Amino acid sequence: MSYVGVAEKTSTALARDREFLVFSLGEEEYAIDILKVQEIRGYDNVTRIANAPDFIKGVSNLRGVIVPIVDLRIKFRLSDAVYDDQTVVIVVNIAERVVGIVVDRVSDVMTLSDEQIKPAPEFGVSLPLDYISGLGNLEHRMLVLVDIEKLLTSREMALVAEAGE
Repeated sequence: MSYVGVAEKTSTALARDREFLVFSLGEEEYAIDILKVQEIRGYDNVTRIANAPDFIKGVSNLRGVIVPIVDLRIKFRLSDAVYDDQTVVIVVNIAERVVGIVVDRVSDVMTLSDEQIKPAPEFGVSLPLDYISGLGNLEHRMLVLVDIEKLLTSREMALVAEAGE
């Protein structure tokens, strides 16, 4: 095997590995592409917006930028949201929009290869399949991979953009 052949295999393998930020909503673990994450902040009180959908908690001022804050547990119709000292806001930057998403806690960053990512199931999940890009299959963990871009570009989420303006 030539050196060039090894280098090509290595670069091909690296191109297939992707990093995900892992977070929890209730008992389930979810993950989003780390490249979409701008920063992680502690949850602070937000300014409520009248007549906004319940999953939009309000807006927050992030260094001069008004950021709509979305509670994913409410959006995904999971159990009641309880805010504690582990509740965090993941600030994501998608399609020139900055949005904060409230999650129960962030646990780690995982690197997954294509072989570890399985197609989304056709039933048995509590959120619409449009938002699931797959399942991360690890030895003792199962991660629901959320396509945050699809989630935040849906018609319903256009309200988020309006809340931030």
